Amino acid sequence: MHPNAAAYFRTGRPRLCFLGYRQIRELAMPVVAEYTGRADIELVDGSFDEALAIARDRIERGAVDAFVSAGSNASILRAGLQTPVATIQVTGFDLLQALIKAREVAARVGVVMYGTTIPELDAVKDLLNIEVRQHAYRTPDDARIHFEALRRAGYEAIVGSSLVVELAQEAGLHGLLAYSPASIRKGFDDALELARVARLEAGRYEQLHSVLHNLQEAVIAVDRQERIIAVNPPMQQLLGGQGERLEGRVLQSVEPALSLRATLDSGQQERAVAQRFAQRNWVAHRTPIREHGEIVGAALTLYDARNIEAADTSLRAMQRRQQHAARHSFDSIIGTSQALRDVIASARRFARTDLNVLITGESGVGKEVFAQAMHNESDRAGQPFVAVNCASFPESLLESELFGYDEGAFTGSRRGGKRGLFEAAHTGTLFLDEIGDMPLPLQTRLLRVLQEREIMRLGGTAPIPIDIRVIAATHQPLTELIAERRFRQDLYYRLNTLRLALAPLRQRREDIAALVLPIVMRCLARFGSTLDARLALAPLMQRLTAYEWPGNVRELENLSERIAVFLLQFATLDEVPYDALRHDCPELFPDGEPTADASDVDPARRAERVRDAIRRAGGSPTAAARELGISRSTLWRWLKELEQPEALSGDA
Repeated sequence: MHPNAAAYFRTGRPRLCFLGYRQIRELAMPVVAEYTGRADIELVDGSFDEALAIARDRIERGAVDAFVSAGSNASILRAGLQTPVATIQVTGFDLLQALIKAREVAARVGVVMYGTTIPELDAVKDLLNIEVRQHAYRTPDDARIHFEALRRAGYEAIVGSSLVVELAQEAGLHGLLAYSPASIRKGFDDALELARVARLEAGRYEQLHSVLHNLQEAVIAVDRQERIIAVNPPMQQLLGGQGERLEGRVLQSVEPALSLRATLDSGQQERAVAQRFAQRNWVAHRTPIREHGEIVGAALTLYDARNIEAADTSLRAMQRRQQHAARHSFDSIIGTSQALRDVIASARRFARTDLNVLITGESGVGKEVFAQAMHNESDRAGQPFVAVNCASFPESLLESELFGYDEGAFTGSRRGGKRGLFEAAHTGTLFLDEIGDMPLPLQTRLLRVLQEREIMRLGGTAPIPIDIRVIAATHQPLTELIAERRFRQDLYYRLNTLRLALAPLRQRREDIAALVLPIVMRCLARFGSTLDARLALAPLMQRLTAYEWPGNVRELENLSERIAVFLLQFATLDEVPYDALRHDCPELFPDGEPTADASDVDPARRAERVRDAIRRAGGSPTAAARELGISRSTLWRWLKELEQPEALSGDA
């Protein structure tokens, strides 16, 4: 539909064009007057090819929304146009009235109508006591031949279409039009309904055009007959450039390679189908268009394969950054103990190589932290860091996670298959935690991967080359597992190229304070507490450093947060009853003794603790207050109560 028509439909009345011969036009004049308030109606004389040319002119100018016509004109317009055409139909009552009028002037009446003859006339002529002879025509020449035959046979009254009536009048015979005002009125009612539907479609198509115009993909839509109803600029360019009008043409005839006929017939959607067109590779989506469950059209979208490849690369890179990224570095590892400094120095050396590394140590010592730090200081930094815990999957699932699978490899497998973690880690690092828990069959497959640097998906037939560095970790004694035939010796030597042994926390107790303090500080700040974390931890530090920490750093993080949550309920350190912490952190109170609670109200006990703290601090009020877990002002108040302020050295 012309864009001017869509705009007019939103603001004005429907525009109808009545196309026909003079005779039917004159009969229609009174009816047209009845509809002047409901539509803008143009009356135009024309027939056959002339009528079609007139109609196309009106359509090109966007001056019409629906046509009204009769007989041959209506058939020609419907066949040659996409714009709606309402047909004025001859009813049985119309024909009966015309025959009654014809009987008044002649006993023999000829009937010449467009299309086919009417068998029911044989019964009517007997009732009317009239001789009727009828013919049907398809072209103007047919009409003239049949008319001449009737005239030579002596028929003086001719009933028929406008063309036949005109021929009769030119020959001096009685010509009676086989239509009535009621039939014409029905034709206009049909035209208004067609215009209403066209208005809805025009709005829909205009909205569709607006959406498609802003898409970079090439899109085309067709109706149920595969006539093009919408095409956006990229598709227009592919199909012939901006100068060629495609709307209304059949897509199959415009470009057979893009035909949507199969989609219209099957009603099935086709997605991500490779298509070669215009010397380029595309990904085609063919989708049926449904309204109220019925197929009313179809749409084709062509995605440039080059753009899809670029987007896939970008998405995969983003996915790697988000899901397979190493967050830790050596600078984020806290502690100053000699054991920690030694292992960091070794790890930094290992990071500069591309050799496999085996990290050993108890659970919770930070094996993955060191693996991430080595990755981030290696040449593979910025590439994927993929971690998998070999103890957290059953054997069958771990195999598919590591190696991936091709489509149809097993019941329930994802359509299109799935890449495994080896592929996800390509060009980066794969961290295999708890390698000692890997099942023996998978150990064999892993050994082959390390030797051949290629993997085979489950159900696959072609090996896939990979470029990865493997860092493995375990808390188990692998040499004992080898003796028990639970771990492959050859895999052990392949993984144990470089070995990093992490000391448990109990062997580097000097790092405990540095680890606990920032955790408690962050937790207090997050929940709005103004307590000084260093002073708050001072009464607990002896217990923290004495604890064995079987869960190592992971346990320390957990317990530190419990301490912080306990402290949150107090506004000042003077209020903190440290002995009550035994309910939240029983690990720190194995002997049942209370902690050195600086807020103890027993004056004698307080005096003893204060004197001991001052002595150990060498007279420093800051150090003494920190050990007691109180502020300096509280320390001065207690000393005044004891009348011993001279015990302090008076440092700032």
